[in-house]
Amino acid sequence: MSEQTPDYKDTLNLPKTDFPMRAGLPKREPEWLARWEEIGIYDRLREKTGRESFTLHDGPPYANGNLHIGHALNKILKDMVVRSQQMMGKDARYIPGWDCHGLPIEWKIEEKYRKKGRDKDAVPVVEFRQECREFAAGWVDIQRDEFKRLGITGKWENPYLTMDFHAERVIAAEFQKFLMNGTLYQGSKPVMWSPVEKTALAEAEVEYHDKESFTVWVKFQVVGTGDATLDSAKVVIWTTTPWTMPSNKAVVYGAGISYGLYEVIGRPEECWARIGERFILSDALAEDVLGRARLDPSMYRRLCDITSEDLAKIQLLHPLHGVEGGAGEWDDIRDFRAADFVTDSEGTGFVHCAPSHGMEEFELYRDLGMLEQVITYNVMEDGRFRADLPFFGGKAILKPNGKEGNANGAIIEKLAEVGGLLARGKIKHSYPHSWRSKAPVIYRNTPQWFAAVDKPVNDGQDTYGKTIRERALTSIDELVTWTPPTGRNRLYSMIEARPDWVLSRQRAWGVPLTCFTKNGSLPTDDDYLLRNEEVNARVLEAFEAEGADAWYKEGAKERFLSGIVAPEDFTQVFDILDVWFDSGSTHAFVLRDRADGSDDGLADLYLEGTDQHRGWFHSSMLQSCGTQGRAPYRGVLTHGFTLDEKGMKMSKSIGNTVSPEDVTRQYGADILRLWVAQSDYTSDLRIGPEILKGVADSYRRLRNTMRFMLGSLADFTPSDQVAPEAMPELEQWVLHRLAQLDATVREGYSAYDFQGVFQALFQFATVDLSSFYFDIRKDVLYCDGDTAERRAARTVLDILYHRLTTWLAPVLTFTMEEVWLERHPEEGSSVHLQDMPQTPSRWSNPDLAEKWSSIRKVRRVVTGALEVQRREKNIGSSLEAAPVVYVSAEVAEVLKSVSFADLCITSGIEISTQAAPEAAFVLEDTDRVAVSFAKASGEKCQRCWKILPDVGQHSHAGVCGRCDAALR
Repeated sequence: MSEQTPDYKDTLNLPKTDFPMRAGLPKREPEWLARWEEIGIYDRLREKTGRESFTLHDGPPYANGNLHIGHALNKILKDMVVRSQQMMGKDARYIPGWDCHGLPIEWKIEEKYRKKGRDKDAVPVVEFRQECREFAAGWVDIQRDEFKRLGITGKWENPYLTMDFHAERVIAAEFQKFLMNGTLYQGSKPVMWSPVEKTALAEAEVEYHDKESFTVWVKFQVVGTGDATLDSAKVVIWTTTPWTMPSNKAVVYGAGISYGLYEVIGRPEECWARIGERFILSDALAEDVLGRARLDPSMYRRLCDITSEDLAKIQLLHPLHGVEGGAGEWDDIRDFRAADFVTDSEGTGFVHCAPSHGMEEFELYRDLGMLEQVITYNVMEDGRFRADLPFFGGKAILKPNGKEGNANGAIIEKLAEVGGLLARGKIKHSYPHSWRSKAPVIYRNTPQWFAAVDKPVNDGQDTYGKTIRERALTSIDELVTWTPPTGRNRLYSMIEARPDWVLSRQRAWGVPLTCFTKNGSLPTDDDYLLRNEEVNARVLEAFEAEGADAWYKEGAKERFLSGIVAPEDFTQVFDILDVWFDSGSTHAFVLRDRADGSDDGLADLYLEGTDQHRGWFHSSMLQSCGTQGRAPYRGVLTHGFTLDEKGMKMSKSIGNTVSPEDVTRQYGADILRLWVAQSDYTSDLRIGPEILKGVADSYRRLRNTMRFMLGSLADFTPSDQVAPEAMPELEQWVLHRLAQLDATVREGYSAYDFQGVFQALFQFATVDLSSFYFDIRKDVLYCDGDTAERRAARTVLDILYHRLTTWLAPVLTFTMEEVWLERHPEEGSSVHLQDMPQTPSRWSNPDLAEKWSSIRKVRRVVTGALEVQRREKNIGSSLEAAPVVYVSAEVAEVLKSVSFADLCITSGIEISTQAAPEAAFVLEDTDRVAVSFAKASGEKCQRCWKILPDVGQHSHAGVCGRCDAALR
């Protein structure tokens, strides 16, 4: 180029945009949050009338601590559901809520009392409840701000709280339906009990951890058979809960198990077995049992079979039978019979039964009609034995801190003293613990209130079945869609096998069981429970005005009963409802009662972690089937748990936790949202520093795609638009891809397949657009004048812009708002007020797509050949090349129908149907395509940089004909 050649840079249509390369999300996202609040996005969306409603009902998080990464995953998934459904044309409602009652909050207040040396029982219950209410309210405010920071849309200024007065009224009303429809009863059976927290627990409140337990092999003397051989024997049982031995009432055996009589003929020192002792044992387990007693096979012999006829004769004595100081506590004959839950896979082939502390034993003797003979009340609410229990009175199974108490040790010592012990040891096994106190739990027989799941519900709502269980199982199969489908099996099997629902808790902070029992009546009597609609109405009226505290105020019983029945004839129940009943009832005061709830009282979706099959999904199903005859939801979506990068469970002690606050502070909430969208939520999700770096890299690539579009559309107006049918084939191919993607996006969002949607859009943006279409069209966009080709390209960019911003807005909530406002900065504008544009079916063109698939395959061989030349320093830019491409005649015809040189970003190209030279470049996976390299001939255009023969032959110095026309 001569010195006189002008600098044409300023004549190019270079991108113009203020959209920055660096996102600065941590700083800028709060600005968009404030803007959305100012313009009232959520309420403005509700003004769009005539839409089909879609309601995602929020499973309430617990109001007692900062959010963890699992909370973020859950709420982001919910937000992506709500936003995508809204932008696909529905009225998508989301009312966030909180669980505010229950033990975790009560526990926190008690901890505060303990630190101050204050006795909780000395505090008036209403005052205590008020402290719990204030504690929960404080955490609601904190968590609300933390959720909003993640870009979660919803009715944040008016959430639902289970402790609101109206909510407490409805929870009480829902309980009263169980009272009135005949499914409520008081019973005494073993329930999971926390001695530390002094209350019954639901299965969902229990988690399993390894625990080291005492294990003992105990001898029961056989009596009363009239057979000298049998009467000389002892039946041996094995248990990992020695503390249940004082409550033993029976031993059971397996009808199909092979048993033998074993005699001790030798013994080592330090052994509890005596020479001549005889033990009845399962043959499959005898060697193991006697080995535990330190007897090798030379020290015992098998005398004979013990037949089913022999077993039928046997009665047993408790090891503490007749012991001095026992006060006759264990002198009754122990029951002995067959039971189908006995196996010979471990233990001794016999099972000791304390029906007060084991569900299988309880059910066995319940079905036999023998509960009165076998139920004990030895264990108090704090896990100590009743004070008058001989030898063990006051002994604790667990200490107040949840550690091992002195009960097991005392019992083992006493059994050894009286000769009742054959062996002892310890075992490490999975054991239930309270998920709040982290202390072990026990099974304890205690009077509780239950909802019967197999008793016909007297409410006339029998479409799905007559009982709660029938209604639930039918709903699972006929009403509910499960995502993923395996969720159906999980809940179905749980409902199918579950016992009656324990509704009562022995605590203070919650909604009370608003019922009264008749003095002098038994729980089995028809008049035991007061069922009176007028009384119920009084209670509900008081709760609506004062909340559930009304139940605890002085004179409450007289207030609710006077003038209807005699207050002195009834006892007021003060147990509170299981907190899962609270959350299970939320459909009633959110979906049903709120104007912005659900049109038909059903949620379109419940969305929680997989643990909620035994939690909220489960309790909501039971509660709703008991009160309205069917499930409260049409769809259930479950997601996995969050793990660290190595797949380990997160733990503060290990130091591998990831805080949502830390991620938003370092990267911004959109990176956290993108991590959710890129992950398969149907299994456990991993997150950590390296994973987040990868997510941030994906984000940058996507951001650059959006930035390119914005720069090229800087001065685009509707008058620049070109009709699709007038566009070049390349633009029509892009429209075809958009038609494909429109179906992919809508189907994916409808199926809650966020990973599938994002992968499709990311692949399109980075491969089809950035690496192909944008790369090719840069030349036209930058260098053309006002040509039809440039107008067509910009029309396609405008179409791409409106689709990508709306398609990606449910995921990249903040970034797509930023992209939208670059072109629509007017007051009140927001991408989140838009719907996804409808895509004309005529854009779909499979024939054209097939043609361009063939073109792209050939192009890939050309770019591969040029990359080799670039590596070998033969060229610096592909515009220096004019290769020869050898293809079949059929493909040659296709390539000649388009500007293939422009597609390959070369200055020239030759299409040949001749045989390719041996040195030609080929790709193994592309048949019958070869490329020979050749340099372009001519001069370099100083404006577009193509090397062309006509450069310098036009009115403007140093440019090609195309650029000369643009300059003119």
